[in-house]
Amino acid sequence: MIKLLIVIPTLDRSGAEKQFALLASHLPPAEFQVQVAVLVRGGPFEAMLQAGRIPYSILHKRWRLDPVSILKVRRQIQKFQPDVVLSGLFSANSTVRLATLGMTRPPAVMISERCVDSWKSRWQLWLDRQLQQRAQQLVANSASVLEFYAGTGFPREKIRVIPNGVAVPDVPSISRQELCHQLKLPAEARLTMFVGRLAAQKQLKCLVWAIQLLRQSDPRAYFLIVGDGPEREELEFYARDVEALSHVRFLGHRPDAASLLHHCDVFWLASIFEGMSNSLMEAMACGKPVIVSDIPANRELVRHGIDGYLVNVGDSAGFSQYSERLFQNDALATRLGEAGRSRMTEEFSIETMVQRYLEAIRQAAAMRSSG
Repeated sequence: MIKLLIVIPTLDRSGAEKQFALLASHLPPAEFQVQVAVLVRGGPFEAMLQAGRIPYSILHKRWRLDPVSILKVRRQIQKFQPDVVLSGLFSANSTVRLATLGMTRPPAVMISERCVDSWKSRWQLWLDRQLQQRAQQLVANSASVLEFYAGTGFPREKIRVIPNGVAVPDVPSISRQELCHQLKLPAEARLTMFVGRLAAQKQLKCLVWAIQLLRQSDPRAYFLIVGDGPEREELEFYARDVEALSHVRFLGHRPDAASLLHHCDVFWLASIFEGMSNSLMEAMACGKPVIVSDIPANRELVRHGIDGYLVNVGDSAGFSQYSERLFQNDALATRLGEAGRSRMTEEFSIETMVQRYLEAIRQAAAMRSSG
């Protein structure tokens, strides 16, 4: 039996956390003994671990590089004696590699990066370089993430791409009619939607301006922003300033965020960088046509004119024009949405993601045993 310790920063309702919770709960229990260490805090995905009877601990990490949490992870490794440690995101990746320093027989270490992390500061990139030799493999969730980390100096031959897995979101507990009533929208409203963190990376001002343009040609158009984040207040001011607030709704954090995608007519994503967007994949799994920024990560999911549209970064008019085209042609919207649904089912299922991780973890465990 392979012992696997998964280390992640939180169990917040975020893309990376969701992927690791899915992985932990889908690994075959006959072959794997899994434990999860959560550095900072719990969150909504605790329920998934509990349902899968996956033991987990929350370490209450306090600082970016917290010596106490590094020591706690080291002690957990010494007690559990895992064959493989799999970590995700900078905080966990750094903690695990520092925790295994000086061990006589350390576990195989697999780190995972989930985004084109152009936000990283010099000290973070420096620390990554210093700790390169402490990881046997880096798992990237897209080719664009692979290219980014190969560009920082991580050996390309040690990077493996395992795309995110996606399932069709649950059927919403609220009908479209009820949703429109709650949000004070007309019954005939056409809904564009964004789901995610309200951060500068997502370029939401571009989308607010897009709805202002779109509503000039189609007054039925409304933009639902599902999620929260540091940009929310500024976005609300911006929507008011450009006189778009009447056609924008800020829904904040919602536990049913993914299920609401079933009610949108078009999904929008304007990010300047991504790893592999979970909300984009979920919208496609719902059979929704998507309009997204033309960046490498999005091009790995969306084929222009086949299952959605790609527009230049910052091109509000492009989002507006393609949405208008879809609103005027239901057959086209259905065709693009069904193509996206088929692609998610055939190429990006949770089962496929888990199988790829199984192969990687088995290989890492075997190499440790033989070494």
